[in-house]
This record gives sequence, C-alpha cells and structure tokens, in this order.
Amino acid sequence: MNRGALIQALAAEQGLVCMVGAGGKKTTIYQLASRHGGRVGITSTVFMPPPPAALEAKCVIAPEPGLLDAVLELAPHHRTLFFAQPSDKPGRFGGVSHPCIAQIHRQAMLDVTFIKADGARSRWLKAPAEDEPQIPGEANTVIPVVSALALGRPLDESIAHRVDRLASVMGINPGELIRLTHLARLLSDGMGALKQIGDATVVPLINMVDDPELERLAHAVAREALARSSRFERVVLAAMRKPEPLVAVITR
Repeated sequence: MNRGALIQALAAEQGLVCMVGAGGKKTTIYQLASRHGGRVGITSTVFMPPPPAALEAKCVIAPEPGLLDAVLELAPHHRTLFFAQPSDKPGRFGGVSHPCIAQIHRQAMLDVTFIKADGARSRWLKAPAEDEPQIPGEANTVIPVVSALALGRPLDESIAHRVDRLASVMGINPGELIRLTHLARLLSDGMGALKQIGDATVVPLINMVDDPELERLAHAVAREALARSSRFERVVLAAMRKPEPLVAVITR
C-alpha cells in the first residue's frame, strides 16, 4: 500500500490545496490529511462541519481576530489542525478569509493546508455562483470534484446544486440525462470547474468511481476533458470512501 500515491496524483504535497465542485470535497480532504506525513491544516472559506474524530485533528475555533494566535499556541503540539470561525449554524463552523488562511499556513509552519473553497449541499455536481468559488490567490493546487454517479441521471436538484448554471455550462437542459460529454464540459469550462483558479496547478477529480463500469465511463470523461482543455495534464479517478481510494490517473 502506497499511502502517498493519492497525494502525489492530486498534487497535494504542499502549500494551499483547494477543493471545489461537488461529490466528495470533504471526504477527499480527510483522505489526503490522513495520508500526509507532515504538518497538516484543514479549513474552509465557507461553512464546514468539524472533521471526523478518527482523523484526530485538533479543532481551533475562534473569531478571526484571535484565530491566528489560537492556532499558533496549539500548532507545536499537534500534527493536524482544523481551524475555523464560530457559527450560529448547528453542526457547522464559519469560513476563514483568504489572508488569514495564508498567514496561518505560513506562521504555523504547516506543510499543507487543505481548503474547502465552496459549498454544494451534499450534491454530486455543482456550477459556481458569481461569487464562487472562494479560492485564495496564493493557492498552489485546485482540485475540482465531480461524482461519476451523476452519469445517466437527470439533471435536477436531487443530485445537482445550481441546476440552471450547470445546464448552461454543460450544454444540457434541466431534466435531461447527464452524459459523458456533459461532465467533460463541466471539468473543462472556465465558468465551471476552472472558474477563478488563477495560476494554481489544476487536477480534476472524478469521485465515486465505485465499480468497473463507472471506471470505464469516468475514463472516457477524463479523456474528453483533457482534449477540451490544456489547463490540466491529468484527471484522477477515485472512490474516496474506500480504504484504497485511488482508482486511476488518466494523462495525455
């Protein structure tokens, strides 16, 4: 078992690593954090629940003016830190601003900070709104996530967040079945998965590739997405809820 293979495939070794899209952002963060051998930060620019207890992350929750000092006090004693602001939403903490995240990453001497950079209401697909995603300008890697389980399903609110925006980006009408080319368009479009990515390394992730047939379909999606965009050099296929999540890495 190569615990670092997933980290390497997703270019998630160091710096600020942002998850966008839908279909397993938090699960991906937790898988990467559990496999990383260095000092790890976990945070969000939007609302986020606390990490699972199995991750053994120290939670640091404070209003932003005091968050840096609170993290720095605890950083020497914990390998994995989750930091966020308080929130009045039950079970969720508040997001942290870009400058604060970058400052904490540097001053706490973290090797990597994993950032949930938008919300999707637990759907399998999403397209960003005007003010999304919230990606720090210093981001090293952006990982746009989509779920393979959306293939063959109607585009509706049961599986998709921001259906109208998705329809526009993917070239599909609401209610129509989602095909390979639709997911490929989402992954390769500047108003879809590539929105506001700046100069970061981009590694799209097709998640929930849970069986051989989904792997075949996801492989075809990855090939078409690579043909449509020169902005990324590989697409990762994974099943993040499995003990060994990495399924395949599709390159040019």
